[in-house]
Amino acid sequence: MTRVARSGAAAAAVAGTVLLSFGIAHSAPLRSVVSTARDAIVPAVATTKVTSLSAPDRTAVAVISLDTGDDVGTANSHEARPALSIAKLYLVEYALEHGDGSTSDLDLAEQAIRYSDDDAADQLDAEYPGAIDTVASEFHLEDTSGDYWGYSYTSAADVASFLAGLVKNDPSSPILTWMSTASPVAADGTDQNWGTVDVAGVEGTKWGWSDQGPEAVASASYGNGFIVVALTEGTPDDETADVTEAVGGMSLATSV
Repeated sequence: MTRVARSGAAAAAVAGTVLLSFGIAHSAPLRSVVSTARDAIVPAVATTKVTSLSAPDRTAVAVISLDTGDDVGTANSHEARPALSIAKLYLVEYALEHGDGSTSDLDLAEQAIRYSDDDAADQLDAEYPGAIDTVASEFHLEDTSGDYWGYSYTSAADVASFLAGLVKNDPSSPILTWMSTASPVAADGTDQNWGTVDVAGVEGTKWGWSDQGPEAVASASYGNGFIVVALTEGTPDDETADVTEAVGGMSLATSV
């Protein structure tokens, strides 16, 4: 959750997509009906390479292959949008790498990721002002900025790049462990169960959602050989449907 979902996010320049060694089977349906108990978004056998993803404009999607480093996304994957609670990934990364190492910080960081606890994030943000901008600089996240986590901006491409760097360079990071053990229900009672978590092979996910202003949601996942991120101006069901359309026929995980 975020304190305020600000509308009118500044759009960043769309970077060219890189040829990706993922495949899409033309015979596989790209959109599935969203039901109460959603099925996993099952990848199909790769047949042809893709250079971009397609989804409604309300959703930005980015994917990175951890094997090759290649990336692919929707045309708006570099658009700066409200980061929602996805910003807690950046905030917690700063606290872990630059904080005082206290047990209190570790406990707050775990609450912020596993339960998306706003109060925990507020305490870390107050203790470490400028944390998000610092992490954005360290990870070369050109679409990410924010003095306060709840008012920060990021892009699907930046979140994917951050997670890819974390998995590659710090695979034992507590952030990844906490994403893989996220609570089914957040601190505010929100079910954490939509979007990229439904992609087959996902091992850990962080969600975000607005509690004021226009409805917006986000989900960011890492899996066996891939990263997948979605930011949506809409509902959880909207995001799940759009992720299915964007990557439902792609072979994302190295095991399939």
